[in-house]
Amino acid sequence: MAGTAARHRAVRSILARHVVASQEDLVGHLAADGIEVTQATISRDLQTLGAIKARDADGHLRYMLADGFRPGGEAEELLARSLAEFALSISSSGNLVVVKTPPGAAHVVASGVDGAALTGVMGTVAGDDTLMIVTDEAIGGRAVAKELERIGAG
Repeated sequence: MAGTAARHRAVRSILARHVVASQEDLVGHLAADGIEVTQATISRDLQTLGAIKARDADGHLRYMLADGFRPGGEAEELLARSLAEFALSISSSGNLVVVKTPPGAAHVVASGVDGAALTGVMGTVAGDDTLMIVTDEAIGGRAVAKELERIGAG
């Protein structure tokens, strides 16, 4: 049985080399590499690694690691897709932004925000259907909310 760190390295490698459309696909790739895991473990691993499900340049829906994207480039495109697909509302108060999503989708948008490294964003906290973004007081929540609206309308 592989340790967590070794399994995470294997997941990163598989996601970089293969189109992985489902958690079951990933379980299969890991099994082919001699690593037996459950779907529940893979679900936690994907969340821990910051993986998101989005369309790649070829239009395939796949799991991707957000930390591999450049700010303003592919990362912003990924954020735009996640906002367009999942953001039901974006509001602000003081230095906070709240994004409402369908159940289970807040972490997808949070990963996109984190990967895009937007100016003024200090961090994100995702629940099931709500994402809270903490912004720098000098920038403020209103400016970040407007930027998210712009990116999502893309």
